[in-house]
Amino acid sequence: MKSKSPSAEEGRLKIEWAKKHMPVLGRIRKQFEAELPLKGHTIGMALHVEAKTAVLVETLAAGGAEVAITGCNPLSTQDDVALALRQKDIPCYAKHGCNTGEYYRAIDAVLDNKPDITIDDGADLIFRLHADRKELLPDIIGACEETTTGVHRLKAMQADGALKFPVIAVNDAKTKFLFDNRYGTGQSTWDGIIRTTNLLVAGKNVVVAGYGWCGKGVAMRADGHGANVIITEVDPIRALEAKMDGYRVMPMIQAAKIGDFFITTTGNRDAIIKEHFELMKDGAILANAGHFNVEIDISQLSKMAKSVRRVRANIEEYDLDGKRLYVLGGGRLVNLAAGDGHPAEVMDMSFANQALCVRYIVEHGRGLQNKVYGVPKEIDELVALLKLESMEIQIDQMSAEQREYMSGWKHGT
Repeated sequence: MKSKSPSAEEGRLKIEWAKKHMPVLGRIRKQFEAELPLKGHTIGMALHVEAKTAVLVETLAAGGAEVAITGCNPLSTQDDVALALRQKDIPCYAKHGCNTGEYYRAIDAVLDNKPDITIDDGADLIFRLHADRKELLPDIIGACEETTTGVHRLKAMQADGALKFPVIAVNDAKTKFLFDNRYGTGQSTWDGIIRTTNLLVAGKNVVVAGYGWCGKGVAMRADGHGANVIITEVDPIRALEAKMDGYRVMPMIQAAKIGDFFITTTGNRDAIIKEHFELMKDGAILANAGHFNVEIDISQLSKMAKSVRRVRANIEEYDLDGKRLYVLGGGRLVNLAAGDGHPAEVMDMSFANQALCVRYIVEHGRGLQNKVYGVPKEIDELVALLKLESMEIQIDQMSAEQREYMSGWKHGT
C-alpha cells in the first residue's frame, strides 16, 4: 500500500493541538505580539522539526523576528509540520530521512539567511558556524543550546578558547532538565519503543545505560511498566544513587547477557559495542535515547551481521549467524525517530525558556563574554510560576522576616 503524502493541513492541525497544551508559551506569545522585542533580528534554528517546535517558531515570529529553521536529526522531522511552516512563509529546510550531505546543506541554507541569533539542539549549527561559515561570526550576538550533549560540546569549545560568541545553556535550566529530560524523555522514549515493537515491558529485563536525568526518567517509566530495571554507569555517585533508588547496578558486560531491552542515555559514544553484542540473547532489542547516534555501535553491528532486514516500521533485524538483535529507529533518538517526541506540556517549559532567553540575548548579548552561561534565575523561576498558574496552583510566599532570616547570619539557635 502506498504511503500517504504529507499534508500542510495535517501539519497545521498538529501545531494547533500542541499550542492548546502549551499555555506558558502562549502567554509569552501574547507579550511578544504586543512588544515586538525581537523586531529587526534573524534567528537561525536547528531543532527537531515537529509540532511543539513549530509553536516556538511561530512565537518568535510573533515577536518580530525573521526565523529560518532546519532539523537537528535526519529522522525526527515531521514533513507535514515542515510544510505547514513553509505555508506560513517560514523558511524551513528540514526533510525526514535526509542523508548526511542533505543535512548539512540544510544547515547551510539556514545560515544563508544570516542570523544574528541561533537556537541549537546538539550544537551542529554553532559548530558549522565556527568550522565552515566563519564569515558570519562577527554578526552573531549569541545563541541558545537545548541539549546536554550540545552543552558538553560547547563547554569543550569554551575551554579550548574556540567559542566566538556567548551561548545560553537552556538545557541547564531547572525548568528544563528536571522536567523535559526526566519526565519528557521517560514518557516519550517508552512511547516510541512500545508503539514500534507492540511488546510487553512487564517482567522484562530493561538495561538503561546512564543514570543522568534522562536515564532516571527512562528507568522510572520502565519500573512503572513492571520491568526489572538494570542500570549501567561510569559515575560512582550516579551508580550509588541508582542502587538507592532500588535498581540493580552492574557493568554493561554483565548486563549484556541478561537484558531484553537496552536503552542508551549516556550522551557518549560506544555505550554498547561489539563485546556486548556478542553476549546478548537472541531477540534483544536496542534503542537509543541520546541525541547523537553514536551510543550503539551500529557500524560494528552491521559488520558482524550475516544479514540485515527491516522487519517492521523502525525495526531492523541483525542476524548474527542465528542470533537476532533488533535496533529501533536506526539507533537514532528513538522518541522522535519512532514517536512524536516529548509531551507538549513538558516542551511548554523548555521552549518558554528558549523564547525568553532569546529576548535576553537581544537585550544583553553584546555585553556578554564568549562563554556558556546558565539561564538567568529570574527566567527559570518565571517559567515555573507561569506553569503553576496555568495549572491553577498557588504557593506560599515568604514573609519579610523569613527572607531576612534566610539571608542573615546573626541568628542563633
